[in-house]
Amino acid sequence: MASSRRQPRRRGGGARVFKVLLAVAVVAGAALGAGPAWRHFNPEEPELTVRYRTATDADADAARPWLEVFNTSEKPVPLSEVSLRYYFTADADTSYAFNCVEAAMGCSNLTGTVVAMDDPQDDADHYLEIGFTDKAGVLEPGANSRGVELQLFRTDHKRVSQDGDWSYDGSKRTYQKSDRIPAYRAGARVWGEEPGGGKSSSATPGAARAVPELPAGGFFDDFNYRGPKDTALFKHGWLVRTSEGGPGIEDTWTAEGVSFPAADKGEDGQVLQLRAATDGTEAGTGQAALGTKKAEFRTGTYAARIHFTDEPTTGENGDHVNQTFFTIGGSGDKYSELDNEYMPNGGWGAPGPKLDTTTWRNADEGDRVTSKTEKSLAGWHTMVITVEKDSVTYSLDDKVLYRSGADYVPRADMTVNFNTWFVDLPFTGDRAWDMKVDWIYYRSGKSLPAKDAERAAEEFRGDGVGYFDTMAGS
Repeated sequence: MASSRRQPRRRGGGARVFKVLLAVAVVAGAALGAGPAWRHFNPEEPELTVRYRTATDADADAARPWLEVFNTSEKPVPLSEVSLRYYFTADADTSYAFNCVEAAMGCSNLTGTVVAMDDPQDDADHYLEIGFTDKAGVLEPGANSRGVELQLFRTDHKRVSQDGDWSYDGSKRTYQKSDRIPAYRAGARVWGEEPGGGKSSSATPGAARAVPELPAGGFFDDFNYRGPKDTALFKHGWLVRTSEGGPGIEDTWTAEGVSFPAADKGEDGQVLQLRAATDGTEAGTGQAALGTKKAEFRTGTYAARIHFTDEPTTGENGDHVNQTFFTIGGSGDKYSELDNEYMPNGGWGAPGPKLDTTTWRNADEGDRVTSKTEKSLAGWHTMVITVEKDSVTYSLDDKVLYRSGADYVPRADMTVNFNTWFVDLPFTGDRAWDMKVDWIYYRSGKSLPAKDAERAAEEFRGDGVGYFDTMAGS
């Protein structure tokens, strides 16, 4: 008789479903528990990455960071939403300035502001914040901004000590990632570390930085430069005159008279200073001039904030010295020149103080029209030359001084220039005369009163714009 065996009871479908759900729950719980550890070893890719290099030692004439910004996200990033911070410790009680030497998107599309930290640290008490205008472009996924070359320097032009500065790393002589130069997007930090563990930051997540809108057909310079041999000065379109010829004491033009000291109290940043110095002899004379390389200016508004002086900085008074803001271009029947010439002690047989405003049509034939303003102009003034199709108007602090007619409107593109020079040498002895310029602003095809030019200059500087050139062909 065959023995009988109990057959195993088959589980129902509900039991199988319960087992599957239980297994899923266990796996999910384990994954959630391991999540923080996984993310620690597999961090999310940041939106932006900053690479840095420098060619300077810790002791240098200026800090010279080169920066690149990479878009490491999967979406386009407008550079106008991006800002970078270079942290450093200021030396002694002095102010700092910066300029852009070169940038792939153009230095005109770069902004910069030196900021004193609210909560200074041992390795940083200031930072240079770099931003971009809306014309700087968009970084596509995987793209980089390419190199941005900067100079950060003391306005007293003494050497800087970078030893121990948070963002400085003298070992990085080729581009390498640097988490000591944080990047922000719309005010939120997306790359890098700040000194003090982030406590020093004034960036608020979601608080976007104001992006300046630069006018087309414009040129502006706040004269933030290290000296007459600063590479940025040349790359921003300026030439320091050292060539032969006149006016004044011929063949005495020298770069030694061009400097960029810190502004006096009441004025911001730095100024352009042009010094004419002499001992009364031709051999002992030096005159100073700075002008634009390109002749690209014609109709529109030329405005400059200028400090004229009635007395020499050093030495005896009495020189027939000429402090000049002028434009010049063309030749022959296309010759064009517009002059503001201030002579505190007069010149060419006429007494001073006086300002000659002169519109030239032909230098060879002496064809010009002119007017004199006979009073002292010692101090700061906003000088404006407005060129329209039918007239040239010269004004001082929003007051019209002189207007020439249609026959003398410039017929050629011109350069913009500032000079300090001697008409003659009436006596011996050492003396030096200084003319200063705070800023220059040109707006093509627009007629701006002095107050509007002043407002524009202040807005540019408030937005961290120290220079731009949006002229056609720039």
